[in-house]
Amino acid sequence: MPESAGTAFRQARDFLIARRNDYEAAYQGFVPPATAEFNWALDYFDAYAAGNRRAALRIASDSGADDVLTFADLHERSNRAANFLRRLGVRRGDRILLMLGNVAPLWELTLGAMKLGAVLSPAATLLNRADVQDRISRGALRHLIVDGGIAERLGDLGGSHTRIAVGAPARGWVPYDGAGEAPLRFSPDGVTHADDPLLLYFTSGTTAKPKMVVHTHRSYPVGHLSTMYWLGLGEQDVHYNISSPGWAKHAWSCLFAPWNAGATIFVYNQPRFDARQILGAVVRAGVTSLCAPPTVWRMLILEDLRAHAIRLTSVASAGEPLNPEVIERVRAAWNLTVRDGYGQTETTALIGNTPGQPVKSGSMGRPLPGYRIALLDAGGRAADEGQVSVHLRPRPVGVMHGYFQEHGGPQAALEGDYYETGDVAARDGDGYLWYVGRADDVFKSSDYRISPFELESALIEHAAVAEAAVVPSPDATRMSVPKAYVTLKAGVEPGEGTALAIFQFARERLAPYKRIRRLEFGNLPKTISGKIRRVELRARELELRAANRRGEREFWEDDFAELRR
Repeated sequence: MPESAGTAFRQARDFLIARRNDYEAAYQGFVPPATAEFNWALDYFDAYAAGNRRAALRIASDSGADDVLTFADLHERSNRAANFLRRLGVRRGDRILLMLGNVAPLWELTLGAMKLGAVLSPAATLLNRADVQDRISRGALRHLIVDGGIAERLGDLGGSHTRIAVGAPARGWVPYDGAGEAPLRFSPDGVTHADDPLLLYFTSGTTAKPKMVVHTHRSYPVGHLSTMYWLGLGEQDVHYNISSPGWAKHAWSCLFAPWNAGATIFVYNQPRFDARQILGAVVRAGVTSLCAPPTVWRMLILEDLRAHAIRLTSVASAGEPLNPEVIERVRAAWNLTVRDGYGQTETTALIGNTPGQPVKSGSMGRPLPGYRIALLDAGGRAADEGQVSVHLRPRPVGVMHGYFQEHGGPQAALEGDYYETGDVAARDGDGYLWYVGRADDVFKSSDYRISPFELESALIEHAAVAEAAVVPSPDATRMSVPKAYVTLKAGVEPGEGTALAIFQFARERLAPYKRIRRLEFGNLPKTISGKIRRVELRARELELRAANRRGEREFWEDDFAELRR
């Protein structure tokens, strides 16, 4: 590969890092590297890592024993991993299922497969046998790399796939331990074109069967310069992103964004989620940058944040919109503002609140360097409120190549002038974007347009509410009314008194046409990546109303004389 590929990437990276606190200069001046050939693992990572004894990866657990690998360690280990895979028959363009937890081989094998020019399909370790078989079939996967314990659980998957078990031995699977004996030096078999496929992601499937997203050697490594800029990372940082392997956000913030900046990646493994232990790990590891989804932030603020002597200088959130109440609670405890960011599996970070800039609580922020964002109304016209759409002319580097077609391979580059995200937002006079909801989630009540996110943000300000999801409930008079599904904090009784208190609380904070009219207590259905499945709640509402019955712990505003005045 020509040296200019790595040099061009490094120059683009350095441009953004130098303007970390100057949004206007970064946004207006950023030009992504335009190299025809590029392999991030070879052209950038190896050059950066050779002889570099700074910590690149630190994996901690409840046992207290940390596994620390330097950049130089990972350079060498990934070479061995690449040679090990090549020996087992993995070739350029082959698709690999990678189903591992937060263990060192996850990073070694990712880099190694990238060096080979193979295509990785990351998968969550919670997937069952049917899920895995579906991915093998639909994604035409030729090689399987899984945790040894999972291999036993999956049983016989059929076919003639290469099977590699990491960790515990599994009958019929090649042990990854053999990679340590592979040659230390690696030589690629040819050039990697920047638009060659690198990743095959299955979306989280909140509304339908997961789509298969194809990213390239350009769209993810280079595209994640926008994510690096949003997070504000530098070589001095220890970055902890709370995300499970197998999902795009893990690659965003546990691989490309931090290592683009030369930061240390920190991960903490625990058998069951425990917010207090996570905060303790943040303190012990000297974490300076923390990113977590809203679900995790809502659990963290239930703890006494002030009791932890943190060294954090940056906190961020992504995955779903972050409610203003959470931002205020963190700011009051740590004097840090959680900076929300927005993107999809199909893209890198598109929009965000960047370091050094005013944060409007509850706003998604502004378009990130490398992206131009339009809001399009139902007629496809630019508007102050509409579907978040990415300009494709010229095409941003961080947008996917396309969706993988089961019978025809990956489609050509996206056509048209825009990539439409399916999310609705509004833009204010300062250019900040405000999330309204998924296009499918926004609904009408008495001809008023309702944003579930706005109502949910009001509900979680109540001291008893841990999480909430609002959906339309069919109503003969108003067509539909807002109904809230509410998960209560531990120890709160899901009875009439609590329901009345929440109804009254919401009344004080919402306009009459936005009032919560119905409420049901229970746990919220979620994807295994933690996103709320509102589509399941909407379907439940239709079923309940069609049968003219209520949920077991459901209350209506009309049940309370105090609310009928």
